[in-house]
Amino acid sequence: MMRRIDRQAMALVVITLVADQLSKQLLLSYLMKAQSAIVPVIDGFFRLVIVWNPGVSFGLMGGDRALPPWVLSAVAIAVCIGLFLWLRRTDRPFTGWGIGLVMGGAIGNAIDRARWGAVFDFADFHVGHWHWPAFNIADSAIVVGVGLMLIDSLIGERQRAP
Repeated sequence: MMRRIDRQAMALVVITLVADQLSKQLLLSYLMKAQSAIVPVIDGFFRLVIVWNPGVSFGLMGGDRALPPWVLSAVAIAVCIGLFLWLRRTDRPFTGWGIGLVMGGAIGNAIDRARWGAVFDFADFHVGHWHWPAFNIADSAIVVGVGLMLIDSLIGERQRAP
């Protein structure tokens, strides 16, 4: 029997995965047809771009010596297995939701590596000279998911304190 927290987490996995893959497919098609691989959305702040990331989230460990896509996909699968085991042991909603988001994001990026050999990133934010690396919905879900788990761990510590 699946617990409520398990159903919620698995729903977040599916929602994240569908939103990620659909957005990537639609935006890649749109950007390939555009006259430029850079499409301004909000001048001086946000644009759509085509960035192929051979590394992990936000371009970490990319570049000339990036790990092979199958290695990063294997790590993502191992992380998802570990997260699923953690999910089965937790009863804390923020942790469960965070696990669902991280798993959905990890699977979404692993699919990209299997399809294209790299992750397609498209969201490019910048203000003046400050520039954040391009990212996608999967990356966002991973960050939000880790944030939820961190918040839950801090709240849990406070609740356990005498």
